[in-house]
Amino acid sequence: MSYKVNYTAKARKDLKNLPLDVAQRIILSINGIRDDPYAHVKKIKGTKRHPLYTHSVVEYRAIMDITEDRLLIMVVETGHRSKIYRKY
Repeated sequence: MSYKVNYTAKARKDLKNLPLDVAQRIILSINGIRDDPYAHVKKIKGTKRHPLYTHSVVEYRAIMDITEDRLLIMVVETGHRSKIYRKY
């Protein structure tokens, strides 16, 4: 079963600030992992009940929250790999 993908307001703003081709590539990549997201992400932070994950797209990263019971991938933030992990 396929997961639904949602973006926070912060993630949408981040995508608008990226070059158009990079933003499109990130969106397509995230949509491509909807069937099996855990095979394409790495856990970065959080509690056992509510971890955060990162998805790599070239030199950019998407920070995501994956909710198993609702089949939801919530994209929290996107950005260049040199700056994205500073909060996490």
